[in-house]
Amino acid sequence: MMLDDTDWKIIDILREAHVPNSTIAKELELSEGAIRQRLKKLKDSGVMVVRGLINPDILSNQMIAMVAATVTESALLETKAVEISSLPDVQSVNITTGRYDLMIEVLVDSNRGLVRFLTEQLSQVKGISSTESFLMLKGYNKYI
Repeated sequence: MMLDDTDWKIIDILREAHVPNSTIAKELELSEGAIRQRLKKLKDSGVMVVRGLINPDILSNQMIAMVAATVTESALLETKAVEISSLPDVQSVNITTGRYDLMIEVLVDSNRGLVRFLTEQLSQVKGISSTESFLMLKGYNKYI
């Protein structure tokens, strides 16, 4: 799908804050129906999703951890990334270059939550040879 300038303007507006279609329409000098149709097209094509995000720094019992993982075989990268992305605590999985094959972002309730993730969830995924965990102590402009 090719996005035009109007599509990008709609996306940029919604990146800043949740606003009604009528507000977007007024700002872009289009009809509300045109905005609604464009949003439907953007969502249906998978270009964007609209959802509520939380700031884990505000919630006292939530923390983000990044888990770097090495896969036993390069041929398993895509399969393992998809499998790990379906685990309950996982926010995102990225295939990476460098020392690690995958970077896994998880939202856990404490250090114990990270231990639970590693021992009860990630350990069930076959084909992971090693991991290294990083706790995010403070984030800036990070919503998940």
